Amino acid sequence: MPTFGPIKRKDLIYYLRQVGFSGPYSGGKHEFMLKENLRVRIPNPHQGDIGRNLLMRILREAGIDKEEWETL
Repeated sequence: MPTFGPIKRKDLIYYLRQVGFSGPYSGGKHEFMLKENLRVRIPNPHQGDIGRNLLMRILREAGIDKEEWETL
């Protein structure tokens, strides 16, 4: 189960797939993942982890709350 905190990009992609998202697909400046009519941008690969604030914004955009995230 992922904790609500810094996370690696590959782990974020893994957990988003667990809740039904597909991708990532290439898009303009960022890749994105799809689930029915939802399109969630994911950060580009970089050296550090994805921080707590960015994770919160991504999950809000994906319609996933903190409790649901921690039960994956």
